[in-house]
Amino acid sequence: MAEIGSDLQKAITLLQSDELVGIPTETVYGLAGNALSTKAIAKIFEAKDRPFFDPLIVHVPSIEAAYQYVTHIPEKALLLANHFWPGPLTLLLPKKPIIPDLATSGLNTVGIRCPQHPITTQLLKLLPFPLAAPSANPFGYISPTNPQHVNQQLGDKIRYILDGGECNVGLESTIIGFEQDQPIAYRLGGLSIEQLEAIVGKVEIQLNASSNPAAPGQLKSHYAPTKKLIIGDLETLAVAHAHLRVGILAFNRNVSGVEITQQRVLSHSSDLSEAAQHLFAYLRELDQLSVDVILAEEVPPVGLGRAINDRLKRASAQ
Repeated sequence: MAEIGSDLQKAITLLQSDELVGIPTETVYGLAGNALSTKAIAKIFEAKDRPFFDPLIVHVPSIEAAYQYVTHIPEKALLLANHFWPGPLTLLLPKKPIIPDLATSGLNTVGIRCPQHPITTQLLKLLPFPLAAPSANPFGYISPTNPQHVNQQLGDKIRYILDGGECNVGLESTIIGFEQDQPIAYRLGGLSIEQLEAIVGKVEIQLNASSNPAAPGQLKSHYAPTKKLIIGDLETLAVAHAHLRVGILAFNRNVSGVEITQQRVLSHSSDLSEAAQHLFAYLRELDQLSVDVILAEEVPPVGLGRAINDRLKRASAQ
């Protein structure tokens, strides 16, 4: 298993040697490597068993640093970066040749993000290169929100995990691209569309569900537990699956007739931010229980609720 600790110098030494390190962010834990090294990038794909057509996000410490890796930043992208960086926002921008094509799956754009976590911010400031860092889990599985999750899944493939505690957002970043300076959401995430539109006006939503993604996190089946996940009315589903051992993932209340230890409630107070923070951890807990199937319900489709529902739909895709 990997060592979990807070030794930044150890992480730096490993990263400078093209090794991978688990890093905390406000969204989920990342599997980080030198974003300018094809050797390190290849190790990321290998460790995650991630298909090479699924591009990676590059993490930088500041807007100023981003200019080293992109040809330009559109006006509305700069508005968003100034308002939401550091934070759960990834901007798809035209890349410079210094970013290897392997990192972007051959696309001429690169996802750039400035994460909001003091440990990773400090790490990025100390490194002479940016970090490519998809979520630190085997491809397609539930994203990790604490260092133990990373160790359970990838501890035999990496040597070190920086301990940043629990992630306080719990959903991956929102990904925004631009066509003729018009913002387009390619992935819903830790920033709501409403928050973005308050800064730049109308944001178009284009959520891919194919095997040819324009941005990370767009594959139809993703973020999935090993147990089958079914979405619908929980009471109806519980009756229909009474012959099975079921796990319940509810929004704001328990479901009668199902053992309480096999239920997880995202937010008893109907707080969508709290629900987002709990989503992946609770999916993981239910997946580890002795159940045959996990039954879930959608949350109100406003704010972060849209991103939560997107993750549930992808997790349930067969």
